Amino acid sequence: MTDSTWQVFDLAEVRDKLKGEAVEYLEFLNVPALNCGIYFLAAGSTDMQAPHDEDEVYVVLSGRARMQLGEEERGVGPGSLLYISATTAHSFFEIEEDMTLLVIFATSPPVHD
Repeated sequence: MTDSTWQVFDLAEVRDKLKGEAVEYLEFLNVPALNCGIYFLAAGSTDMQAPHDEDEVYVVLSGRARMQLGEEERGVGPGSLLYISATTAHSFFEIEEDMTLLVIFATSPPVHD
């Protein structure tokens, strides 16, 4: 990445960098306060995520599935915005259509003693 105070990304260009794997994550921004990526899940694939150490937001760009959040579940599709707090167990399942998601992770500032 650059040391620029701002950057512009073209979503189509970022998507084109995906390799075509059934489950794939491509990070395209990593700065001290956050990082962003595109997450792709093919229809019928298995999302094997483990809880993360950071808060995150998903924006469903395309596709449909169900989302397990702790003990709750719900359907998600294009336009769904999901906030997941750090360490919350979550995963996508019953992936009906290829899914592409924008993922934004909030990074924790370093702790100084």
